[in-house]
Amino acid sequence: MEIADLLIPRGIIAQLRVSNKKQALQEIARRASLITAVPERRIYEVLAERERLGSTGIGKGIAIPHGKLPELTQLHGLFARLERPIRFEAIDDQPVDLMFALLAPAEAGAEHLRALARVSRLLRDAAICQKLRGTDSGDALYALLTDRSESNAA
Repeated sequence: MEIADLLIPRGIIAQLRVSNKKQALQEIARRASLITAVPERRIYEVLAERERLGSTGIGKGIAIPHGKLPELTQLHGLFARLERPIRFEAIDDQPVDLMFALLAPAEAGAEHLRALARVSRLLRDAAICQKLRGTDSGDALYALLTDRSESNAA
């Protein structure tokens, strides 16, 4: 599975202006609703419920909020580069400025886990993250995230 299988250019938020975790999840839910046709409130509830189980902030300024929705028939990814880092209760207690949200169909067990692992591998690459932080162009962010030579190195 490649990142390009999860992400479309409309799923990129190049300069997300939020001041806290709730606002970030709400804005991701709003954008995801436009892509998936699932109500924004429903997406937010799934993401917020997952956060209540434990933060999806994986450290080094990165969060991977995710959830399953029975309304979906395929996996969807959204990427947000935050204008300013926010508190996210990440495992290393560092603020988050890169978020990759993953929404999966309710029955997508192994496929959902493979996608999470793929996104995690990509975003653990410090060079990729440095490049993502260095641009505020949606097209450039999409290209960085979906470039097979970059992502295969991750």
